[in-house]
Amino acid sequence: MPWWAALLDSLGLVAVVLAVAFASLFVRRRLLSRSGATFECSLRTTAPARGTPVAASRGWTLGVGRYNGDNLEWFRVFSFSPRPKHVFNRSLRVLGRRTPQGAEAFSLYAGHVVVNVQCDASRQAELAMSEGALTGLLAWTEAAPPGQDRLLA
Repeated sequence: MPWWAALLDSLGLVAVVLAVAFASLFVRRRLLSRSGATFECSLRTTAPARGTPVAASRGWTLGVGRYNGDNLEWFRVFSFSPRPKHVFNRSLRVLGRRTPQGAEAFSLYAGHVVVNVQCDASRQAELAMSEGALTGLLAWTEAAPPGQDRLLA
């Protein structure tokens, strides 16, 4: 077989692998959104010792949030994993909100607001989402199923 035919076969194989990879990302996103309770949500974790963001415009990861019972599951957009990367319990506290500032406005979707949340005693994170998604998050954190505050023995 001539060298150029082997090169074309290799390029064709690479093209097929890339097409399968993009198709699997699309199918994964569609399967995640089947429940209907998904929204675009970027995430930035904070430094554990100081509680401050890693950098002003760095550290944001594009993702999708999904409500699943008492948990908010966060999935990376560009990942093949069917499992969430982070899971936030309904007991998270919203500490404040702000508009994206400086270079981070280019890292996030247009029109998103940044929300600082306290996940547990030692972990904070920043979530960026639309105003409508923020309204849903606030309603979800304040609402709880009846009787959840009772201790069942």
